[in-house]
Amino acid sequence: MLRHALVLFSAGQDSATCLAWALQRFERVETIGFFYGQRHAVELDQRPVLRSQIGALCGPDRLGEDHVVDISGYGAIAESALTADRAIEMAATGLPTTFVPGRNLVFFTVAAALAYRRGVDVLVGGMCETDFSGYPDCRQDTIDAMARTLSLGLDRPITIETPLMKLTKAQTWSLARDLGGHALVDAIVEHSHTCYRGDREHLHVWGYGCGVCPACELRAKGWEAWRRSATA
Repeated sequence: MLRHALVLFSAGQDSATCLAWALQRFERVETIGFFYGQRHAVELDQRPVLRSQIGALCGPDRLGEDHVVDISGYGAIAESALTADRAIEMAATGLPTTFVPGRNLVFFTVAAALAYRRGVDVLVGGMCETDFSGYPDCRQDTIDAMARTLSLGLDRPITIETPLMKLTKAQTWSLARDLGGHALVDAIVEHSHTCYRGDREHLHVWGYGCGVCPACELRAKGWEAWRRSATA
C-alpha cells in the first residue's frame, strides 16, 4: 500500500473502476465529485450508492471521506451540450458539442486544492485517450502537463494516476471484473451512470441509459466486445 489518494468520482463506469483500482493500491482513498450544472446530474444521486457498493467489495477499511463541490458557475461559463439544452453533434471546431472547455483542468485544480489541505499527494482520474470523444483534456500529454503545473503551483509533488488511459471500454469492463469479480461488474451495471441525457428509466445489459447518446453507444459497444472476448 502506498500513500493516500483522491479519486475524481462521478459515478460513471470509468471513475467507478478507478475507485476500485485505487482501493487496492493505497492506504486511504477519498473521493471528490462535482456539480457543474450537468444535464445528467442524476449521476450525483448515484454516487453514494455506488461508492458504498465499491467500498464494501474492494476495501471498506480504506475508503475515506467523500467531497462534493458546487462549481455550477464554471459550468454556466463553459456551456456545452452537457450543461445546456443543445443538440449533441459535431461542432465546427471538430469537437463534439459535449466538450466542456477545460472541465478536467478545473476538476484537477479543485481536487488538488482539496488534496493539499487533506495531505493527499495522488489524484486518480478516469481519463482515457483510447475510447474517448476527442476531448483534448483527456490526453496523456494534457494530464502530464497538469501534474507538473499543480506541483509547481502548490510547491509540492502532485501525481496524477490515470489507470484507464490506454484501455478500451472492453478492457475497462475486464479490469473491473479482475478487481472485484462479477459482483463489481454487476454494481457498475446497476448503479453507475454514464448517459448524457440522464436516463435512469431504461435498463440495458450494460446499464441504464437512453441507448443512443455517444456515452451510451460507447459503453454498449465496450460491453459487447468484452462479452465476446470473455466467451471466445
